[in-house]
Amino acid sequence: MRSSVPLLEKITAYIVKRKGKQLRPMFVFLAAKAVGNVNESTYRAAALIELLHTATLVHDDVVDDSNERRGFFSINALWKNKISVLIGDYLLSRGLLLSLDNDDFHLLKIVSKAVREMSEGELLQIEKARKLDISEEIYFDIIRQKTATLIAACCAAGAASVTDDKQQIEQMSTFGTLTGIAFQIKDDLFDFGSSDDIGKPTGIDIKEKKMTLPLIYALNQSSVAEKRRIINIVKNHNDNPKKVAEVVNFVFEKGGIKYAEKRMHEYKDKALVILEGFPASEAKEALRELVIYTTNRKK
Repeated sequence: MRSSVPLLEKITAYIVKRKGKQLRPMFVFLAAKAVGNVNESTYRAAALIELLHTATLVHDDVVDDSNERRGFFSINALWKNKISVLIGDYLLSRGLLLSLDNDDFHLLKIVSKAVREMSEGELLQIEKARKLDISEEIYFDIIRQKTATLIAACCAAGAASVTDDKQQIEQMSTFGTLTGIAFQIKDDLFDFGSSDDIGKPTGIDIKEKKMTLPLIYALNQSSVAEKRRIINIVKNHNDNPKKVAEVVNFVFEKGGIKYAEKRMHEYKDKALVILEGFPASEAKEALRELVIYTTNRKK
């Protein structure tokens, strides 16, 4: 991330200081270790993924007009949108060049496909948010592209850095997709609070007119009149805390939370079944724990 431009140095130092859990590079290393021996290519794959992920977060904050990220000011809050977009572009180019300079074309292919799918998923969500006509099938399409495709790329890139076995790489990719879908459903549940902490919903997705699985299921269990009333709140009264609380209560009453939790565990269990196909190792066990963590985490 180093640069001879002082402003870039200042901003990238700020990004490094406030880095998150770095779950994605962890998936890269563990997938590599579950299949073979970690090498220099694995480190580059992890760096490429983290640079790409950080670039998408910087751009997301601009798109969402977000002033905060992980409890710190976002880049756009401190340096405005134009600089933020350029920083995201710079991070992406650093990741791409890292691969090209080392002839890691196989890794670049995996990650470039993920970038394309993430963009398509984000645009599909924006398109559907205008009409609020998301079916469960479209919802799964969106989260597979938006979130799961990057976790799949982490696992595939990790495996591809240590083996040429196409079947193992594909298995790791599928494992990542299933884990990523479970991960996103868990994120959606945080918006409502979980069954254990009903009193702590955030309602952020509702305010942003995002149709998530708990809400989609609840609407499907409703009468036409109920459906119309709830969609009207999401469309026109999403900045009214009382009205948002009404939607949250509606989702709980209709069993939306329980249903989403059930689907999340289905995907988690499918991911664990695929993992069983890999030989026993410390890395495989750590991956199993990581999958369980993604569905049990509290934030």
